[in-house]
Amino acid sequence: MRTDKRRRSTKEDSITLASPPTIRFLLAHPAHLVACGFGSGLSPRAPGTVGTLFAWASFPLLRPWMSDLEFLGLLFLCFVGGVLAVHKTGADLGVVDHGSIVWDEIVPFWAVLLFCPTPGLWQAIAFGLFRFFDIVKPQPARYFDEKVKNGFGVMCDDLVAAGYTLLVLAILRFVLE
Repeated sequence: MRTDKRRRSTKEDSITLASPPTIRFLLAHPAHLVACGFGSGLSPRAPGTVGTLFAWASFPLLRPWMSDLEFLGLLFLCFVGGVLAVHKTGADLGVVDHGSIVWDEIVPFWAVLLFCPTPGLWQAIAFGLFRFFDIVKPQPARYFDEKVKNGFGVMCDDLVAAGYTLLVLAILRFVLE
């Protein structure tokens, strides 16, 4: 069955078009575990939001162990590995951008948090902005979402959402401080 992403407004809706994977599927291959955000993507409701919350919760556990440059290196590796993991998992699920695939939310939101001015309110604003841009998909995010049907396209549309989020945060910080 071919799913037409133009029929729905968000990735969140794709979970209704294709059955959610099971824990067994999650553990069947390391790519599935990564792409589904270590289980956060199995949420029956709003898996993209849950995946972003997972990123927010896991960030303070990862960040103290690395310098900015080391964390950027980790993000790069997670992005490249994510392209492969997301592609494999999408192929195995039969839907390129299945709703349970949330690694594409996790890695870009880690990048947002790395550049976020300070914890607390700024991170909450960043969360809201990131979810907004991920759902709305302004260009070129929409291009990647609609035209690049592989792991790279899935990862890139959220990377664009992260870029828009950081741009708005920078403008807000300039205006408010």
